[in-house]
Amino acid sequence: MLLIPCLFLWPLFLDRVYLINGFKCHCMSESHQRQLLLASENPQQFMDYFSEEFRNDFLELLRRRFGTKRVHNNIVYNEYISHREHIHMNATQWETLTDFTKWLGREGYCKVDETPKGWYIQYIDKDPDTIRRQQEQEKKKKQDLDDEERIAKFIEEQVRKGMEGKEQVWRQQTTALFKRTAAGGRSMGAPQLGGGAPILFPPPPPPISLAVCFYPFLSLLLQEIVVKIVTKKLGERYHKRKAVIKEVIEKYTAVVKMIDSGDKLKLDQTHLETVIPAPGKKVLVLNGGYRGNEATLESINEKNFSATIIIETGPLKGRRLEGVQYEDISKLA
Repeated sequence: MLLIPCLFLWPLFLDRVYLINGFKCHCMSESHQRQLLLASENPQQFMDYFSEEFRNDFLELLRRRFGTKRVHNNIVYNEYISHREHIHMNATQWETLTDFTKWLGREGYCKVDETPKGWYIQYIDKDPDTIRRQQEQEKKKKQDLDDEERIAKFIEEQVRKGMEGKEQVWRQQTTALFKRTAAGGRSMGAPQLGGGAPILFPPPPPPISLAVCFYPFLSLLLQEIVVKIVTKKLGERYHKRKAVIKEVIEKYTAVVKMIDSGDKLKLDQTHLETVIPAPGKKVLVLNGGYRGNEATLESINEKNFSATIIIETGPLKGRRLEGVQYEDISKLA
């Protein structure tokens, strides 16, 4: 009975003996001795070679397997050493994986950061085609932003010229009426004493509708406005609930804070809806030439889904706007 365990362990013992004997024979072989002599003549050259091979293979695995995602360095290293013909780190200039990770960060190959869970790395893609595409995208974004600003300034200038033109016409009509009245010897106050018709002044220019300066390509998100969440993807807990925009990211994404619970969410503009307060409350204009100005809600036209507001800030303070669509204004927090 005692021989049975020995029979099971005997093959394992033989395998270990063969491995030890094989390694010893390899160390004593002529080829290994020749390689030792070559390495002893210029050890730095061999270390640099193996370091370069290790770095290239590691970065190639990181680029191909994880792309530009942020990943723990141990995950990449364990996958790297799973390959049979990998370069051992003890043959390189780095003693530990942490040293190698820090070196990648210093040399600009990766973005590295240390956390309580260890070191994380993120590959920096320096491929010329990738850099060229990124530069083209940044150039296109800058061009789109310049176009938006140029169009917004053009619209604002057109609104200003239209307002000045109407006021000038009104002043000319009033001046002409004064001249005609003075030439006829009539009083400018009440009706003519002889029973003539009363003198009527031309009406002032009508209020300008915000539709004149509407620009549909601008973002409708501004900080410190109250919005309503309309998406159902977040569940009934947030659906139709009100929140306040605390931060705007890349024009069309907002970080909102729930009014009832205080939770913070990151939502797209399409998942939000403006909130119209009661008349007399403060609102913020979100679109057009008056974008960013505070206003007071005067009245609501539920039939046309529009409102009448009075601008409270900016160079056109006191201007009364009619026909402002619901989506162009929102309650101010």
